[in-house]
Parts: sequence; structure tokens; C-alpha cells
Amino acid sequence: MADYFAGDPRTNRERMLAGDLYIADDPDSAREAQRAVRLANDYLAAYARDAAAARPILAELIGNLGEGAEVKPPLFVDYGTRISIGARTFVNYNLTALDVAPITIGEDCQIGPNVQLLTPTHPLEPQPRRDKLEAARPITIGDNVWIGGGATILPGVAVGENSIVGAGAVVTKDVPANTVVVGNPARVARSL
Repeated sequence: MADYFAGDPRTNRERMLAGDLYIADDPDSAREAQRAVRLANDYLAAYARDAAAARPILAELIGNLGEGAEVKPPLFVDYGTRISIGARTFVNYNLTALDVAPITIGEDCQIGPNVQLLTPTHPLEPQPRRDKLEAARPITIGDNVWIGGGATILPGVAVGENSIVGAGAVVTKDVPANTVVVGNPARVARSL
């Protein structure tokens, strides 16, 4: 394997947090990922007994949880700590939010079931992929956005405020504010 990090004294976690290429073998990242799995499972179990009593577990898992935000479990995250969910946002079942890079969800959003927010990226060249290099780009969702069930938002995408992402859409590029996008890849269907 090539020495991709010659002269770079940072750990792979430090590279990841900086948004640079890294290899996902950092022990601190592994501990954080295990913590996220444990908290997500604890949240699911507690929610089944008492949704209100489960909220402190969710608040411990998510980096920033706005007032009145609701997330129905199960929830799948890499770390959880790099996710911000705005006030009064509702997230339905089975959100997968791979927060290698930050994921910011605005206020008053509605997110359908089985939505995927995927920040990781991988090199196009075969050898760096074989060598397990990866990186990530943030996802930003503005205020008052509706994302239909089964939609996927890919790395580096920003969805502008008051927009609608249709069910099953695969969003590969930024969505302007006040826009409806549908399809795979998502395309503008109309302005609002």
C-alpha cells in the first residue's frame, strides 16, 4: 500500500474531522461508533416503553437536538455527534444518517421513513479504494424542508429552505430554495 499520509502527523480521526482522506481504522472513531450503536439501541428500547422518557438518550446521541424535535426509532448513525436537528423537526422511522461529515437539518422539517443522508465519499481510482481511503462532505438541509420516504441525499448536497424532495428521489446536487425535486437522479419538477 502506498504511504498516502507521508509527512502528515495527524491521526486518521483528525484527517476525517478535517474533511481530508483517511482510513477508517482509528481506535477513537471505533469507540465513538460503538457508543453510537449502543445509544441508538438504548433509544429504541426506551422509546418502546415511553417516548418522552427516551428523549435524554436521543439528546446524548445527537450532537444538537432542537426543542420539540422528534425522531422515531430505529435510527442508524456513524457517530451521532456530527448531526444537528433543528427545533420542531420530525423524523420518521429508519433514518440512516452517516455523519462522517456534519449533517445539519433545519427547523420545522419533515423527513419521511427510510431516508438516507450519506456524507462518505470514496476515490474514483481503484487502488486508493482497495487501500480503504475515504473522505466525506457535509449535508445541509434548510428550514421547512419536506423529504419523502425512501429519498437519499448524497455527499456535499445542500437542500434550500422550503423545498420538497420527492419520495424515492436520489439527490446528487444542491436543491435551490422553494423547489420541488423528484426522480433518480433528482431533477427540478417545479418552483414553489
